[in-house]
Amino acid sequence: MSDTTRVEVAVLACAELFRDAGEIVASPMGLIPSLGAKLARLTFAPDLLLSDGQAYLLDAEGHVEGWQPFKKVLDVVVPHGRRHVVMGANQIDRFGNQNISAIGPHARPDRQLLGVRGAPGNTVNHRTSYWTPKHGTRVFVDAVDVVSGVGYDNARKAGPAAIRFHDVHRVVTNLAVLDFGTPDRSMRLRSVHPGVSVEDVLERTSFPLDTSAVTETRLPDAEELRLIREVVDPKSMRDKEVPS
Repeated sequence: MSDTTRVEVAVLACAELFRDAGEIVASPMGLIPSLGAKLARLTFAPDLLLSDGQAYLLDAEGHVEGWQPFKKVLDVVVPHGRRHVVMGANQIDRFGNQNISAIGPHARPDRQLLGVRGAPGNTVNHRTSYWTPKHGTRVFVDAVDVVSGVGYDNARKAGPAAIRFHDVHRVVTNLAVLDFGTPDRSMRLRSVHPGVSVEDVLERTSFPLDTSAVTETRLPDAEELRLIREVVDPKSMRDKEVPS
């Protein structure tokens, strides 16, 4: 297992987002979260429902298993907490507020990004996690410039309707796994990937992190590694996102 790459550890960490999820719709956005969801479906989360994002439910190899038009997702799945979306984040702060909209002052931003898209509805209606391939202070900021995905502090301010299904679960990066398992629901360093130190992560984060219970991120076992390399990503597209 000594030849396991950092990105393969990240794929497994994204798979672990869906452990014990049961029969829910997984909506992984981006390559590494998608590989993780497929790996989870092939191993410890066989009831996971994978969607193409439009109308079909797929198995881990891309074969159509069922029909679920996006209107049904919005009407039935999203408002009742039966979905786990993994989004990206151009910025994320210590309470899990996410920005994919704009960098700089909202009235006159320095850079226009995607807009808030579905992030507000995702974060207040069901479990949400984040993947970022480059852990650094430009992403992990004291305060996001625009709140796209709602963090724990803002959900509390919005009241009961916003916190009923609100569940910012974890953040997976090229260095570590983080969660919000602290009394005030601020970000906690859950594990560092092999070869990464706690200090490496702290230096690349603009705000303090709870480091009271840090472990090492689990390596894929032999079968999980085979599935990553031979089944879910035989063309090694993962290496383009997080170089070895």
